[in-house]
Amino acid sequence: MGVVTFTTLDFEQCYRAVSTRDARFDGQFFTAVKTTGIYCRPSCPAITPKQTNVSFLPTAAAAQQAGYRACRRCLPDAAPGSPLWNTRADLAARAMRLIGDGVIERGGVPALAATLGYSQRQLTRVLTTELGAGPLALARAHRAHTARLLIQTTNMPMSDIAFAAGFASIRQFNDTVREVFVVSPSVMRAEAQRAGTKQRVVPATNGSLTLRLPYRAPIDRAWLEWFLAAHVAPGVELWDNNTYTRNLRTPHGHTTARLSFQRDHVRAELAITDMRDLAPTVARLRHLLDLDADPVGIDEAIGATENPGDRPTLPPGIRVPGCLDGPELLLRTMIGQQISVAAAATHTARLVAALGERVEGPLPLLFPTPEVVAERGTEVLTGPARRVRSIVRAAEALASGDLVLHQGKPAAELRDDLLALEGVGPWTADYVTMRLLADPDVLLGTDLVVRQGATLLGVDLADTTRWAPWRSYLSMHLWKAALAARNTPTESIAAAAAIAKAGISV
Repeated sequence: MGVVTFTTLDFEQCYRAVSTRDARFDGQFFTAVKTTGIYCRPSCPAITPKQTNVSFLPTAAAAQQAGYRACRRCLPDAAPGSPLWNTRADLAARAMRLIGDGVIERGGVPALAATLGYSQRQLTRVLTTELGAGPLALARAHRAHTARLLIQTTNMPMSDIAFAAGFASIRQFNDTVREVFVVSPSVMRAEAQRAGTKQRVVPATNGSLTLRLPYRAPIDRAWLEWFLAAHVAPGVELWDNNTYTRNLRTPHGHTTARLSFQRDHVRAELAITDMRDLAPTVARLRHLLDLDADPVGIDEAIGATENPGDRPTLPPGIRVPGCLDGPELLLRTMIGQQISVAAAATHTARLVAALGERVEGPLPLLFPTPEVVAERGTEVLTGPARRVRSIVRAAEALASGDLVLHQGKPAAELRDDLLALEGVGPWTADYVTMRLLADPDVLLGTDLVVRQGATLLGVDLADTTRWAPWRSYLSMHLWKAALAARNTPTESIAAAAAIAKAGISV
């Protein structure tokens, strides 16, 4: 049984997943139980309901819209996000990515519709048909999840939680929590404290709090740690003591995030200048680490296993790193074209040191905005004049709005927009598309390291149709194989961290 699609929720497949309490499908669909009026995640430990008493819905919002309340035992809204929003590229999936990033909280449904290029009426009709709820209901479910998380895992005042979760008023916050969870916010907190919830209550003062980011196992931790460590830009990022620290610009200010991998989750320590940015920050961090992927389904499709019998040897749980900021991703990718990862880190560090915005906190800088790079990039960037000119012109296009990068763009449109830029070739366009959109099916076949990995593993890059639609994950496997042939994973991470801390080239 592979990934469940929201257009084909097969009753027998879904019921089998519920009967076996298969946690792999948590977040992919929700079980609504008619006799109790609640909805659960597939792995809920409660007694499996009779087939005649259940229906399956694609989103928590659809369940809430149908009058069901969230199970207080399995916390269905706390499941990892659905992998469908990345594996599908249709309007509904692209809208869900933007809703998760808080577009409706910032600009309402008109902003979401305008970003996607549809009328509000058409957007509402499509989402209601595909997902069982319109954009406002989907955003409301997202706010309810954020509220529950903060109520149960922090000591933040309820008024601050309402603000952070995106509610317009305390009354709206209270009404929504009562309707979705059938208890008041204060009762929910008291129950969590009495139950000794796994998500320990932590102090949350001055915009600082600690959260657990769940994921579906398995996860190739060594690969993500290498990737983060190797691409660190000093001043904005730091890899130290198995922890990744990063400044990121958010809609209302900036956030410093410290991420570390735990046994069954990623620990995220956040310092947020404006709590309205909490939900977008969490969504972006999950996107960066590809935490909503379905690794079992992907591994089955491409042949990854703990005990492979045939080549290629593909260890389980690999992720495709996403990004935290589209314009930054493009500019950093262009800086790194045709040079080593270490050299790219050095050039990026120089740009950040000269043009980055200074902030308070453990890291002193934010990555410079496209406007600043467009204005002063030629003063700082070094290398071939043509490459410098291309980077500056890309920054100008971003600053003027001629080029817009966001997760709601169709992949083909984004790739065409990127290829229209001077100095951007197919590799850069594919790499940015893969990471910005979490596109699962981009083969980086022209990448030198990927080609080396293909040779090592005996993969024919001229015929990769058997790997579709997971060729982005194949690219990561090939990349990892080539790098592992040079150093052990531990050595690679240590070397990358040392280079990043020193800010030097090798």
